[in-house]
Amino acid sequence: MRVVVIGGTGHIGTYLIPRLVRLGHTVVNVSRGSRAPYQPHSAWSLVRQVVIDREQEEAAGRFGERIRELQPDVVIDLICFRENSARQLVEALRGHVRHYLFCGTIWVHGPSVEVPTGEEEPRKPFGEYGIQKAAIEACLLDMARRHGFPATILHPGHIVGPGWVPLNPQGNFNPEIFARLARGEAVPIPNFGLETVHHVHADDVAQAFVRAMANWSASVGESFHVVSPAALTLRGYAEQVASWFGREARLEFVPWDTFKNIVSPQDAQATWEHIARSPSCSIAKAERLLGYRPRYRSLEAVRESVEWLVHHGVIKV
Repeated sequence: MRVVVIGGTGHIGTYLIPRLVRLGHTVVNVSRGSRAPYQPHSAWSLVRQVVIDREQEEAAGRFGERIRELQPDVVIDLICFRENSARQLVEALRGHVRHYLFCGTIWVHGPSVEVPTGEEEPRKPFGEYGIQKAAIEACLLDMARRHGFPATILHPGHIVGPGWVPLNPQGNFNPEIFARLARGEAVPIPNFGLETVHHVHADDVAQAFVRAMANWSASVGESFHVVSPAALTLRGYAEQVASWFGREARLEFVPWDTFKNIVSPQDAQATWEHIARSPSCSIAKAERLLGYRPRYRSLEAVRESVEWLVHHGVIKV
């Protein structure tokens, strides 16, 4: 099939586009042309690159038409963040595509009532990112179930892969936390370290998109969590990272009101965003309907990323 990927040079596209090429699809990558994929792959030489600035084209009311003109059978949208953006694209693609796959987020959920959280739990998002992604999901499911638009929604967790800093055991993106654990230095952890984070390797997200395409009848009109088999507690996560370097973690558990004042405002905000949600999501639906089988558990995915960062001098141990 002819597959148009919107935003294919980011985390997910780095792994998704080579998968699509290997399966024999004709692939068109739409991006602003401002970056290369995180990992090189020979498959990119077979991909047509189309430079489109989404924000500019949407402001002019042309983005959906520009994508339709590429004559896709399948559109995979990795960078849609607003409901009006999704609606403009859907209206242009109605009746012209076999499948539209949208990248959501597990942040469509707020704090969980039961864990692991299933896809059918009521949506109670907070924060602009989660609220907008939930609104897009609701719009797409309505269009699929009432009007026959062939939409599928995949909700990744905290995406991990070589080339960028993973969410760390404090719940933020400061790479120095990994370095301090590696050196056996003290690391403050909010509260008792029992809040959770739920990672997923970017290649496993790519796998889920391919499986959703292959299982069209089961995936259209549905949402799926795309995460590792299990979430991590901050405490357990930190202890495991230290053990990779032959250390015992020196963790200092401090109340949130203290923690937020001993880290940078940026790190404090990121930590709060993650521990206030403490996601732990089920993949049973994706396993059952799509055959999703994540290759990586959370710690395996993070370790691969950390080793890359050590090798490239980002984390100094």
